[in-house]
Amino acid sequence: MNQTDKAERFAALHRGAEILVLPNAWDAASAALMEAAGAKAVATSSAAVAWAHGYPDGDALPLDRLIATIEAAARNLTVPLSADIEGGYTDDLQELADTVRRVIGAGAVGINLEDGLRTPDLAARKVEAARKAAEAEGAALFINARTDVYLRNLSEGHAAYVEAITRAELYRAAGASGIFIPGPTDEDLIGRLADAVRLPLNVMGRAGAPSAARLQALGVRRLSSATAPFRVAYAAMAAQVADYLASGDSSALAAAGQGLPDLNARFAD
Repeated sequence: MNQTDKAERFAALHRGAEILVLPNAWDAASAALMEAAGAKAVATSSAAVAWAHGYPDGDALPLDRLIATIEAAARNLTVPLSADIEGGYTDDLQELADTVRRVIGAGAVGINLEDGLRTPDLAARKVEAARKAAEAEGAALFINARTDVYLRNLSEGHAAYVEAITRAELYRAAGASGIFIPGPTDEDLIGRLADAVRLPLNVMGRAGAPSAARLQALGVRRLSSATAPFRVAYAAMAAQVADYLASGDSSALAAAGQGLPDLNARFAD
């Protein structure tokens, strides 16, 4: 599949009969393992990528490292790759357009672009700039516009619902392909959001969230794992290394790593 085919496939996955269950990777190895596990597409997690390079989440990761991560993951995948670019690492629209072009050039067919604490008007202008940059490249980029109304507790109760829907419509008009509203786990709220948002709705998997099947029934089109796979991998490693350091038992450590696919062979293909 070339990049155009992957872009078409990724967009189609948001329109199909089944919800897109999307795992979030942080490097080429995690992305390849997710594809091998059966993922129909893979996305990066901005926090996991930042942590893997020793930076905090929140537009702190050097852009070159992000681009290198996207390129390495995309080069080793046959399924579509979407890149979380946080807030674009800049509020300058020209710089954002340049970043989007680099992300497309690295092999991503989708992006997440979040508003965070920025004003909705600025966030909408950034969505518009990203869309224009993609069109200039001839790329059908899937722009997943994320609003952090719930995740950052920017409003409460019904006011939060109204604000999230207002932002979703603003970003849709600016050129977004989908809307990401992380935070809610309540079924009634998620269902109302799915009914009101006029683009495919993406929610974040977290403790207490409904199952993918239930989210699909509520009208959600995409479920993201966020940082959970990174936490699973590194929590297991931390526990095993602690046992190894305490016991010096190399056999136990080696046994704990059994079952990992041969990545050397995978990357040699």
